[in-house]
Amino acid sequence: MKPTGADVAGLIARATPAVRRRDAETLTALMQEVSGLEPATWGTIIGFGACHYRYPTGTEGDTPALAFAPRKGASTIYLLDGVDRHADDLAALGPHTTGVGCLYLKDLEEVDQEALRRILTRSLAWIDAGGSAEITVTR
Repeated sequence: MKPTGADVAGLIARATPAVRRRDAETLTALMQEVSGLEPATWGTIIGFGACHYRYPTGTEGDTPALAFAPRKGASTIYLLDGVDRHADDLAALGPHTTGVGCLYLKDLEEVDQEALRRILTRSLAWIDAGGSAEITVTR
């Protein structure tokens, strides 16, 4: 995956429903604050920074260090370190669902913003530390 150079504001403006646009603006500001980086489009994903990952299987690639996508059903937040490391904050977060490495939020106003900030900060710190034995990450 690589940055596409498309307009971030345009991607946000096209998001539906309206709650997704509102949440995309909030997530963009939050991730920019946490990362200290400007947003960039990676296809339909809004990403901050970049890193290279490698699994023990040899699978490797490039991805944003922090990222989300304003999908129709929910805002999808991508966590390279997975969701298991964030169990305590997820318990305090409020309404959400998860996948192995994704956090799905239907309405950002219904979740604990500080818990979300801690999740993003911890995920970025994990990346900056080089990942783990299972996933090697370099920025």
